[in-house]
Amino acid sequence: MPVQLTQPEVDDLPRVIEVLRQWQYEGAPMQLHPGDVGWFWRFGATEASRAVRTWSGGKQILAIGLLDGPGLVRLTVAPHARRDEQLARQVVDDLTRPESGVLSAGKANVEVPSDAMVHELLAEEGWDTDEPWTPLRRDLTAPVPDPGVRIEEVRQENAQTRVDVQRASFDASSFTAARWNAMATAPAYADARCLLAFDDRGNAVAAVTVWSAGVGKPGLIEPMGVHHRYRGQGYGRAITLAAAAKLRQLGSSSAIVCTPSANIGAVATYRSAGMEARAEIHDRYRNR
Repeated sequence: MPVQLTQPEVDDLPRVIEVLRQWQYEGAPMQLHPGDVGWFWRFGATEASRAVRTWSGGKQILAIGLLDGPGLVRLTVAPHARRDEQLARQVVDDLTRPESGVLSAGKANVEVPSDAMVHELLAEEGWDTDEPWTPLRRDLTAPVPDPGVRIEEVRQENAQTRVDVQRASFDASSFTAARWNAMATAPAYADARCLLAFDDRGNAVAAVTVWSAGVGKPGLIEPMGVHHRYRGQGYGRAITLAAAAKLRQLGSSSAIVCTPSANIGAVATYRSAGMEARAEIHDRYRNR
């Protein structure tokens, strides 16, 4: 059966998110999560639809990609189709030809599960491995310790505080209240929550967004940040514990996150909150 590449319309995105939910399972290699699409939705529904690509055989979606920034596609494949050679070769062909409308010519990165044939075929095409990333996971079958600080769930009335902490945590952040609202009204956010942590003086010191993929499936932490004025005081650990507890409340089987291995501080923070580092992973990239 021929494989068809499609850019979904806005009305098609809820189905794409539902398919991504179905593909999440315990023990899976790090892969595109519905929360990744949900976080991208802060730019609006139209931009989200422009960033998503699907590969289908008939009416069945077999692979999904998210164009997450210039020259980067974050891609996953249906678990049963990871070793499907016809699908893999079509995906790689579409990734390597600019006229297909996925990646433009020049430098590019592809994030794809390590067990997918796409990963191997890109290597055959001369794509090298990029800098390592560290996936981390916390099992949620047991209760999560109290974070030790006041935690507040973000709603419309305190969304600006959530925005302020995000912008104070990431130098290049373009987050705004309008973008929070776009994200919070998107389909993926039905299973998501934003949290704020406060110090004993009432200052908002850290923030996180968590994304459930459904009961019994891994939930994603994306993003987590600590206000630059309050770093080194344990608030990263506290907000990560709060994130894990919220995901457990939402029915997630585990909390997962992935961060550049070079970001030693972030890896240490997640580990301090009981998350276990898994084997490093690498994007595939071309430098031409």
